[in-house]
Amino acid sequence: MPTDISKLISDAAYNAYERRLLAQVRAAAVPHHVAIIMDGNRRFAREVGLGNPAEGHVKGKDKLEEVLQWCLDVGVKILTVYAFSTENLTRPTEEVKELMRLFAENFRRVGDDERVHKNRIKIQVFGDRDLLPANVLGAIEYAEGRTREYDQYRFNIAVAYGGREEILDAIRDVVREAQAGNIEPDQIDEKFFSKRLYTGDVPDPDLVLRTSGEERISNFLLWQLAYAELYFVDVYWPGFRKIDFLRAIRSYQQRQRRYGG
Repeated sequence: MPTDISKLISDAAYNAYERRLLAQVRAAAVPHHVAIIMDGNRRFAREVGLGNPAEGHVKGKDKLEEVLQWCLDVGVKILTVYAFSTENLTRPTEEVKELMRLFAENFRRVGDDERVHKNRIKIQVFGDRDLLPANVLGAIEYAEGRTREYDQYRFNIAVAYGGREEILDAIRDVVREAQAGNIEPDQIDEKFFSKRLYTGDVPDPDLVLRTSGEERISNFLLWQLAYAELYFVDVYWPGFRKIDFLRAIRSYQQRQRRYGG
């Protein structure tokens, strides 16, 4: 019984703190675009005694659904997540196969999600699609096709993505146009080049956060993060809590006030 009472008190205190944080965040300007490096699924699985890394990825998928709702709760208009890098393709074959199965399943699920359609959330996937199997490509096309005309929110998922390769692809595109005589060197400025990136029609992130305690950006949105605020949290992605999310937003707001933004 004492343990039950302690848990009730702890839960009540946590919920009160979360409500207070939420009120503070809503009282100030929230970042328009938040990008997240979702790190730590496999380490989470090991720490809590799950059977294999795939179970950690399932927990990570569930967490992403929660975070999408948190963004809606506070008014973040664009959420971009790093779901699978080109380097991840070197992981054990069975783990990659299971991840691809989850991608195929969940892109179709998000395409049917009532919350997505109610809030008119446009889904966009970017990365090297040539590296993805047919079932994942079909699911991506399904989700993107069903939300193509939406314009209230954006949910971007980087899959088979590498920031350096994205920049190289843009350079190749510019060189081809120059060779064809369609552009002059003086036309190439930051705005021109940004439009050639996978995220060409998306504003750059205001805030990028990474879970797991690692403090690096790991080849993610190298061009786009030039002026973003960075926030690192020492918790694995599946264990990421709403108060962690709200603290990241509050930290962004405090920095903006210090800078006079």
